[in-house]
Amino acid sequence: MQEESNFAEFIEVWLHESMGVDIAMTQLFKMIILLVIMVFAAVVLWWIGQQIINRLLEKVIRKTNTDWDDVLMEQGVFRKLGHIVPAAVVSELSPIVFSDYPAAIPAIEQVTDAFVMLVIIRVIVSFIGAMSIFLHRSPKFKDKPIASFTQLAKIIVWSIGGIALFGIVLGKNPLTIFTALGAVSAVLILVFKDTILGFMASIQLTINDMVRIGDWVSVPQYGADGDVIEINLTTVKVANWDKTISTVPTYSFVSDSFKNWRGMQESGGRRIKRSINLKISKVKFCDQEMLDRFSKVDLVKDYIAQRQKEIDAYNSEKHIDTKSSVVNGRRMTNIGILRAYILSYIKQNPNINQDMTCMVRQLEATEKGVPLEVYCFSSIQAWVDYERIQSDMFDHILAAVSQFDLEVFENPAGSDWHQMTLKQN
Repeated sequence: MQEESNFAEFIEVWLHESMGVDIAMTQLFKMIILLVIMVFAAVVLWWIGQQIINRLLEKVIRKTNTDWDDVLMEQGVFRKLGHIVPAAVVSELSPIVFSDYPAAIPAIEQVTDAFVMLVIIRVIVSFIGAMSIFLHRSPKFKDKPIASFTQLAKIIVWSIGGIALFGIVLGKNPLTIFTALGAVSAVLILVFKDTILGFMASIQLTINDMVRIGDWVSVPQYGADGDVIEINLTTVKVANWDKTISTVPTYSFVSDSFKNWRGMQESGGRRIKRSINLKISKVKFCDQEMLDRFSKVDLVKDYIAQRQKEIDAYNSEKHIDTKSSVVNGRRMTNIGILRAYILSYIKQNPNINQDMTCMVRQLEATEKGVPLEVYCFSSIQAWVDYERIQSDMFDHILAAVSQFDLEVFENPAGSDWHQMTLKQN
């Protein structure tokens, strides 16, 4: 410090004796010269830090095997940390530059401290952002709502740092400002209501493992049906199947109902549950001619043979006269054989998961006929392939119905009424 003071005195003597500056103006010119030198030194040191040291540091970091330091470099943590250098230069030299104007020194130090505080806030926020990216790249955390916690951390850092910055500018103790804010806590809670609810919801979603990034979710209240692409503090972004993006409040996943298809995706199958309606008038007992004809179908010939043995044995044991009436004893029906055929068709389909529930059942008859429902699980879950498998299956079933002397129910169309009128005429 003594050397700097001697340098300042040398400038003052040089201005007065060598340059012929009036003694009253030497202090002003000395301050201007020292100010220019200080600014120049701050800029040069900042440039050295940004252009040389950071580049050397980047080369060293690129050669390491760890990833976290690469993320810190990408987020500019070291670059932003270098902004403290010019502030340190100003803080160190300002007492010398303004030695003849001591009243300006507190203001300069106040501005410098505020700038340093702002740099520290930005460095911490960048560090949090870098850690968020690093955790997202980790297989353990890539589907977790890391953004919610990092956003909250950034809000806390900016809030505390902002109050400290405000206290530096006003020349007040930050603790005094924190105490004053306690009196308006109710207002703060109201202002940050969504943030608080979102944070609590994020904790619940994480602890209960309710939603992960990449999950297929359906939220009817918000028209969302697709994959979760982002979970942050206040919203969850869902990429819908029509390529639109739905933004759903995070708290809605806790307060409202939604459907998560992750269980289906992890189960190894995707459910197929669809029915066809058959005309009741076409349902009938099978005579021998029908049984002989149906027995030529490979998928049910063994079923018919085995079933007929059981029926004949039962009727013989009970001494039932099956010839006098078709309702005497037990008989097979065309709809029962169709059910067996569809089940056998599903069982031999390589695209159906045979380890999961697989059945064909008859539902309650209605005015639209007798519904036969197919209930099974596709082994392929991708939407396009799933729809293809399902469509191929029912293409075949609808075409096969007529082979069992049955008809699919459908409401009469205009052409049906026209043909009926022509027949009557």
